Amino acid sequence: MEMTSTYVDIRSPEVPMFDGVLFFPVTPFARAGHIDKAALAEHVGRGLDAGPGGVFAACGTGEFHALDPEEYGEVVRTAVETTAGRVPVFAGTGGPLPLAWRLSRIAQDAGADGLLLLPPYLVESPPAGLVAYTRQVAAASELPLIVYNRSNARYTPEAAAEVARLEKVVGFKDGVGDLDRLSRTVLAVRSALAGRDKPFQFFNGMPTAEVTVPAYRGIGVELYSSAVFCFAPEISHAFHRAVTTGDDATRDLLLRDFFHPLVALRDRVPGYAVSLVKAAVTLRGHDVGGVRPPLTDPAPQHLERLRRIVGTGLEIAARSGKEAVR
Repeated sequence: MEMTSTYVDIRSPEVPMFDGVLFFPVTPFARAGHIDKAALAEHVGRGLDAGPGGVFAACGTGEFHALDPEEYGEVVRTAVETTAGRVPVFAGTGGPLPLAWRLSRIAQDAGADGLLLLPPYLVESPPAGLVAYTRQVAAASELPLIVYNRSNARYTPEAAAEVARLEKVVGFKDGVGDLDRLSRTVLAVRSALAGRDKPFQFFNGMPTAEVTVPAYRGIGVELYSSAVFCFAPEISHAFHRAVTTGDDATRDLLLRDFFHPLVALRDRVPGYAVSLVKAAVTLRGHDVGGVRPPLTDPAPQHLERLRRIVGTGLEIAARSGKEAVR
């Protein structure tokens, strides 16, 4: 089944351009197992009050992998309604090609401003296959699309340049961490788009991205996902302020005493990149439930360690905030 003959590749008249810290909300589950839409609306609302540059619903931190299409639609619609146009809302899409087609249309109908293309399911593919996959998903809706370079969806610089030429592809997000290859990709995309009046942005999508922000900024990738924003926007903003104003002392203190310990805890158990975030949201006073299998919730001793790490980060952020207003 080919989608390209049915859907016309129409350029969106207004492509959102991002700035600042990007918010990837979790997906709250009620004890009965269904999505808790009230808790999601509150979670998104709290995040909006903290001033993110954009909302990315039903993506990795939002357990995209664990949602059926109906639940996915509920999550995206709730995020769009809660955001009410204050910032752009992008939704995750991806997986098996027919599912990606369906989810892209659901996101469009729900009012999303764009899509983040997550990897296809399981299989490895040559660059030409990944380009074809991206092309067909982009054709499934009228929404702008950011491609996500990670896991089994690893674009060569040449493939990244090819998909960047597609009118609806407006961004490249890297979650691999190969800086040499990423540098070549950035240059290849810029060369491919030279002379074209087309908005295009690069994103750091590494887990706990703040740890790699200094390195990514060195090759021109300044935007990044902040999972920490879900539970401690104070820390996210303090770090962002430090890296954008040249406050190396605060940047290094947050890296040493908050982000690096958080990463060390995250790396103890597969899936903790999501589980710890949800647990931390609950620790900060907003119960969003646990994760769905195959992920597992943090062990009690890890929860206590998480509590101490977050407390330290909040203390540093508070001190840096007082110094910033002097």
